[in-house]
Amino acid sequence: MKSKIAKFSGIGYLIAVFAVGCVCAQDGQTGGGGRLSGTWDAVVTISDCAGGVPITANSIASFNQGGTFIGSTGGIPQSLRTPEHGVWRHVKGNTYAFKFKSFSFLPSGAPNGWSIVEHQLELDSDNNSYASAGTARLFAPNGTQTGQRCSSAVGTRFEL
Repeated sequence: MKSKIAKFSGIGYLIAVFAVGCVCAQDGQTGGGGRLSGTWDAVVTISDCAGGVPITANSIASFNQGGTFIGSTGGIPQSLRTPEHGVWRHVKGNTYAFKFKSFSFLPSGAPNGWSIVEHQLELDSDNNSYASAGTARLFAPNGTQTGQRCSSAVGTRFEL
């Protein structure tokens, strides 16, 4: 019995060491890429790019290890817009790029197209806040681009 417990404990230890090694390798600490990984509270501002009245909304975003992204922006009922799914990468230094897509729906539930947001993000030196800016391109259900908006965001790390 003791040998089985020791065997499983040893396997558990190896799995833990392997998992920690994988997290560090994916985190990209040496290249700076892993510093963005985590969940962030943000305030997003969207305008028509010509100086029109901006719209501000709260958002939450998770930059996952390995370069994937998922987020959700308030101000739009969940029944009218899907969560944001996308990708991100480390550019250099404290600069990152990300891109995500979400689908929108009419109140009847009919598809209303999608949007693609692309931003460049600058992470602060403490890795606890960022500022980003970019564009939001709007598409009809048939894939025709119907508009473009400018957007910016400021974020703070969401922590336990």
